[in-house]
Order: sequence, then structure tokens, then C-alpha cells
Amino acid sequence: MIRLFPLLLLLGACGVDGAPRPPSESDSPPPPGLVVSGSAEMGVTGSF
Repeated sequence: MIRLFPLLLLLGACGVDGAPRPPSESDSPPPPGLVVSGSAEMGVTGSF
């Protein structure tokens, strides 16, 4: 269970809807081509 916690945090940080955008950008059509954006953070904790 402890090892799943960082994975859940990573998935939660990505979000489902993506980054919030101002309403003016939401009305415009998406740019052509493939656009990939996002961020990921991962931490490793433990005792040896």
C-alpha cells in the first residue's frame, strides 16, 4: 500500500481535464498538430 501512494499522487497531479485555461482560450479551436503538455513530480522515501 505504501508503494502505491506515490503512484496515486502522480496520477492525481496529472488531472483529467488538464491545465485550466482562461475562457478566451477555451472558445478558440485547438492548434494544429499534436500538443502534449503536463507536469510530473515523483518523490522516493524509505529507510534502508
